[in-house]
Amino acid sequence: MSHTAHIRSHRKPRRSASTIAMRAGVAGGVLSTLAVAGAAGSASAAEPVTQTLELPTLTADLSAQVAQSADATQQAAANYELRAERDAALSKAAKQAKSDLADAKKKAEAKKRAEAARKAAAERAASRSAERATLSASTTSGGGASTSTSASASTSAGASTSTSTATGSAASVIAFVKAQVGDAYVSGGTGPNSWDCSGLVQAAFKQVGVSLPRVSQDQSTAGTQVSLSNLQPGDILYWGGAGSAYHVGVYVGDGMFVGAQNPSTGVVERPLSYDPPTGAVRVL
Repeated sequence: MSHTAHIRSHRKPRRSASTIAMRAGVAGGVLSTLAVAGAAGSASAAEPVTQTLELPTLTADLSAQVAQSADATQQAAANYELRAERDAALSKAAKQAKSDLADAKKKAEAKKRAEAARKAAAERAASRSAERATLSASTTSGGGASTSTSASASTSAGASTSTSTATGSAASVIAFVKAQVGDAYVSGGTGPNSWDCSGLVQAAFKQVGVSLPRVSQDQSTAGTQVSLSNLQPGDILYWGGAGSAYHVGVYVGDGMFVGAQNPSTGVVERPLSYDPPTGAVRVL
C-alpha cells in the first residue's frame, strides 16, 4: 500500500458530462430568452414609427373616398331633379296637346253643325220655291182652277173676318205671332228672338195651353182640316200636303197671315195672295 494512500486528494473532482450539458442548456435558455426579449423590445420601439408613417396615408385615402361619394350623391340628385323637370314638362305638353285637340274637335263639330243647318235651310228654301212654282203653274193652267178659286175664296173669307172679331185664345195667338214680326228666321229656332216656321206656330199656341208637335209635317194634321174658304183667325195654314207640309203659318184675319218665311225675310205678315197656302187646320 502506498504511503500516500491515506491522504485525501486535493484535486477537484471531475464534472460529469450530464452536469456540463445541463448547465449549457440552462445558459442557452437564458440567452435565448434574452434574445427574444431584446427582439421584442426592438419591435416595440420600432412600432410607433411604423404607425406614424402609415396614418397620414390612410387618412388621405379616406378623405378622397368621402369626397368621391359626396360628388356621386350630388350628381345623382341633380340627375333626379333634371329627370323630374323633364317628366313634368312632358306631362304638361301632353295635357296641352289633349286640350288643343278637344278644342279643335269642338270647333270642327260646331262648323259641321252650322254647315248642316245652312244646307238644310237652303234645301228648304229651294223646296218652297219649287212648290210655289208648281202652285203658280197650276193657277195659270186649267187644272189649277180649283186652287185659284180656293185661294180667292180664302182671301174673300179673310176680308169678311177681321182680327177685331177674334176673341179668347185665338186673339192671344194672333197677338203673339204679330209681336214677333221682324224677328230673324233661323232653322231650328224656337225663340225668343229667332224662329223657324213651326217653332213660331208651336210657341204661339203654347201661350194658350195648346201643345203642338214640333215640325210642320205633324202640325198640318194636328187639328181639324178646314177649307180655305172657311178660314177663321187663329187657324194654322200649311203649304204642301197634309202630313208632308214643308211650311206653316197662322191666319190672322183680313186675308193676312203671319209666318217665319225664310232667312232673307224673317218673320213677316203677308196677304194670302203673296204665297197661297195649300190647306188649313183648326185647333181652337
